[in-house]
Amino acid sequence: MSTRIGLALIGGRGHTGSALLPLIAAHSSIDLVLASSGSKAGTPLRQIDPAWPDPKQTLVHLQPEGVAGVEAKVWVLALPNGVSEPWVEAIGAHHPEALILDLGADYRFETHSSWVYGLTEWHRADLKSATRISNPGCYATAAQMALRPLTDLLSAPPVIFGLSGYSGAGKTPSPRNDPKRLADNVIPYQLSGHMHEKEISFHLGRPVCFHPHVAPFFRGLSLTIHVQAAHPLTAQDIVKRWVASYHEEPLIEVSADIPEIRDVVGTPRLKMGGVCMDESDPHHASFVVVLDNLLKGAASQAVQNINVALGFDELDGLGVVR
Repeated sequence: MSTRIGLALIGGRGHTGSALLPLIAAHSSIDLVLASSGSKAGTPLRQIDPAWPDPKQTLVHLQPEGVAGVEAKVWVLALPNGVSEPWVEAIGAHHPEALILDLGADYRFETHSSWVYGLTEWHRADLKSATRISNPGCYATAAQMALRPLTDLLSAPPVIFGLSGYSGAGKTPSPRNDPKRLADNVIPYQLSGHMHEKEISFHLGRPVCFHPHVAPFFRGLSLTIHVQAAHPLTAQDIVKRWVASYHEEPLIEVSADIPEIRDVVGTPRLKMGGVCMDESDPHHASFVVVLDNLLKGAASQAVQNINVALGFDELDGLGVVR
């Protein structure tokens, strides 16, 4: 496909929007029509992405009623949870053929609708020619990638310990993104009923227990997951299932060693491994999953989904060689 298309980014000043800009700039077939911000209109995009190619392009102010005057094939909503609906309705009314991708949680629980849940490696068939895509959450992406190949083995809810950099708390000031509060510290929060706990459980079709924490680094996340199986397992049993699911996936790596955040930060890759069996009970296993919460957990997975929906090379814009 040689024709270039336009993309409008609604919410360009947030961490995820900022992570998306370099991927758009690197894409061979997508041009940024505009990036909007309600509070930072007029800010040069080079203040967000120093390598942005157009020194004159700035964030613009746009409301849903203004979408009629914007010609874009793709609309990416990088907005807080709960505010996407007016945008979706306006874009659908004025640009019915457009592709809308929502980075928030508003449409992640849709069933029997036009929305496709964009866990790319598992939903490619549904993503092809999709016009409404709900991008998964960062923790939800990491947990599902590791657990989906194992679901039929499980006899109890998996227990997930999550640790994320403070970019995951957004830019609105709070204790969870305050470097002074986080210095030499880890903050546990919402230890029951977290949005990603609900999301993981919903899409796995079984309950999980999720305990998120925020750490004093900026980006990346790590999950330590404990599972209980109905029958005795070996570490190799788990690894074989992962390899069978992901051996042809260029962005998913299975490791014998415990993966670390530094292995993936700044990349669109996800890494899982370090399987450890309980020596006293082979029904129990633990392992680790890591990814960059702003990329594979958000922006780069969004680009994967857009590429699949529009028929582009899935890795276009991601800086990855097959």
